[in-house]
Amino acid sequence: MKKSLAVIVSGAMLLLAACGGGSNQASGEKKEKTVTIGITQIVEHPSLDAAREGFIEALKDAGYEEGKNLKIDYQNAQGDMNNNASIAQKFVSDKNDLILAIATASAQAAVQATKDIPVLFTAITDPVGAELVQSMEKPGGNATGTTDTHPDAIKNTIAAIKTFIPGVKKVGIIYNNGEPNSVVNVKNAKEALEAEGLEAVETTISASSEVKQAAESMVGRVDALYIPKDNTVVAALESVITVANDKDIPMFVGEGDSVKRGAFASYGLDYHDLGYTTGKMAVEILKGKKPADIPVGYPENLELVVNKKAAEEEGITLTEDMLKDAKIVGE
Repeated sequence: MKKSLAVIVSGAMLLLAACGGGSNQASGEKKEKTVTIGITQIVEHPSLDAAREGFIEALKDAGYEEGKNLKIDYQNAQGDMNNNASIAQKFVSDKNDLILAIATASAQAAVQATKDIPVLFTAITDPVGAELVQSMEKPGGNATGTTDTHPDAIKNTIAAIKTFIPGVKKVGIIYNNGEPNSVVNVKNAKEALEAEGLEAVETTISASSEVKQAAESMVGRVDALYIPKDNTVVAALESVITVANDKDIPMFVGEGDSVKRGAFASYGLDYHDLGYTTGKMAVEILKGKKPADIPVGYPENLELVVNKKAAEEEGITLTEDMLKDAKIVGE
């Protein structure tokens, strides 16, 4: 009986020791915190998608990877402002660690929804004018990010219209005047057109479903088209491209991704790189830096992008001299 009791006691002690050892091992392991980032995007189109992909790639390169230590909640408003506001409010109620807002309307909704959660923005035309930051150098609040406005982009693209289209006089502009970014872009485009001695012919829309009709209204009234960085129009860009190709209207745009889709030419930037730069800002913030202390970033490089297939479709004659500094797509 005594022997049996000793065996039982000995076994119990071994069991306790084993449990204790497991407990110590578990307590010694440090579980890495999962970071949650909400991404709000006003509408789908290649430039904004590329910015989002670049952002996620920068996080991955810094060691933040989905399924391991990173959770991403991506929401697209599909151009609906009510959805846009609801997405921002959802991210705040979910207490995300950080919010990425892609395009001006998304950024405005996010900044209005929270003063506590860090907000990063990208693909923004005028962060100060949109009241997202106090200044480009010193943002001041809980938001910072990157702008897609290079000071020479619109001016160079408008100048290219005269280079590629001899005798051009009137340039049609289609845009949504409800987008603050578009209003700024069109203002700058009109100033550049005036400086080149060209006349702007404007048509405004409020939804992507109106884009084709707006393009058709330009036929016979303009010598070329200029589509600014307008999310509503770019989301339905193929409608404009169809009209431009059918009616031989040279089509210039505000960014390079639209040239890849079938527009003729633009001085643009790489939105993937812009998103990547924003992602590096996110890493700084996740490591403790305040958005207020991170200046707004600019695109560093501009390049002339020309679509040779679009040139054929739109009746444009190209020379070697015209293309000497261009990146060629659509061959």
